Amino acid sequence: MSTECSAETIPSGYKKTEVGVIPEDWEVDSLIHFWNVTDCKHVTAHFIANGFPVASIKEVQSRFVDLNNAKQTTQQFYNLLIEGGRKPQVDDLILSRNATVGEVAQVAEWHPPFAMGQDVCLLRKKSLEFSTKYLQAVFRSPIIGNQLSNLMVGSTFKRVNVQQIKNFIVPMPAPAEQESIAEALYDTDTLIESLEQLIAKKRKIKQGAMQELLTGKRRLPGFSREWETKTMGNTAVLKARIGWQGLTTNEYLDSGDYYLVTGTEFKDGYIDWGNCHYVTESRYKQDKNIQLKEHDVLVTKDGTIGKVALINHLHKPATLNSGVFVIRPIEDAFYPEFFYYLLCSNIFTEFLVQLSAGSTINHLYQKDFVNFIYKLPAIIEEQISIAAILSDMDSEITALEEKLSKALQIKQGMMQELLTGRIRLV
Repeated sequence: MSTECSAETIPSGYKKTEVGVIPEDWEVDSLIHFWNVTDCKHVTAHFIANGFPVASIKEVQSRFVDLNNAKQTTQQFYNLLIEGGRKPQVDDLILSRNATVGEVAQVAEWHPPFAMGQDVCLLRKKSLEFSTKYLQAVFRSPIIGNQLSNLMVGSTFKRVNVQQIKNFIVPMPAPAEQESIAEALYDTDTLIESLEQLIAKKRKIKQGAMQELLTGKRRLPGFSREWETKTMGNTAVLKARIGWQGLTTNEYLDSGDYYLVTGTEFKDGYIDWGNCHYVTESRYKQDKNIQLKEHDVLVTKDGTIGKVALINHLHKPATLNSGVFVIRPIEDAFYPEFFYYLLCSNIFTEFLVQLSAGSTINHLYQKDFVNFIYKLPAIIEEQISIAAILSDMDSEITALEEKLSKALQIKQGMMQELLTGRIRLV
């Protein structure tokens, strides 16, 4: 948020402050002027199977404190952890001050008694008229984000202390306007959360469908022929850039006519062409075997091995660098999209786990990859039908993700307008 406005650009009824231009009737001061800030007890609790939940960093990543997977402690340690006014109450906020600095979650009436763990602190309003949801919105906005960024400059570790939190500058409208702003943003949050939950549900359904459809546990109507056991080596051609032909980063171009795929551009099973580097024509033409085609299946073989992508919507000629395999069927041995989903499934993941034998492997060798064993529908129409079902699921998830992205953009715009008073609700 810019604070560079000159006096001439400040609208009538507004004033310039440390957090930007805000309405004249809003207060602006340190957080401690409006809310008390209490650090956690610096005590390592003893954890048990059934006891009192303890909220640490991972429990404050959502709108409300999430105790579902929280560690639990004894009555004795619970009593110790809540000493000195540290017992979380309804409408308090629990704030992360380490690692995920600035994440803040509400305490609700439906929470059971719980205590704060390490690396969090408790925020409690000094006036019951203040809106908890409003302050949570401020903490999730650039108003606090920018102040956190300034504190983190030059720091290796993401961490703030309680005094720094107390000194955060916050704008504070009258209580009625706080509530109106909070409710407007809350409605958007509700939409965002519902979309996130729906996306998670759809992904879970897709994972279940993959497990059943790609193993033959569930057969589609009209197909009954037994599936065949195949190996990668018998059904696919694997190609990659020969080691001595590998490109150095000095050869990566920021623009051009020939894409270079290195594996870092894999995104949700496809290539994010907007993040690709480019290469010269001579480097592209150096090896025809790795000039990419529609429906090619790619797998990373270096670094984070086993990432998978399907080539679709190839806008320009593209080639590979040395860390990626391109996989193509031998004489239509399989339908590429079916094989792509197979490699995205637990079937391929389990192969990689067995290959590593419990240790970390940094390279997927062709001599090992060709031994990948899988079941394949004998009739290619069944492969096509399975791939189509999974592709439709992907399309549905993508459409929901686009809605989520738009909702997040709308929320950011609303925060910018409402938390600075550019739009007044009362």
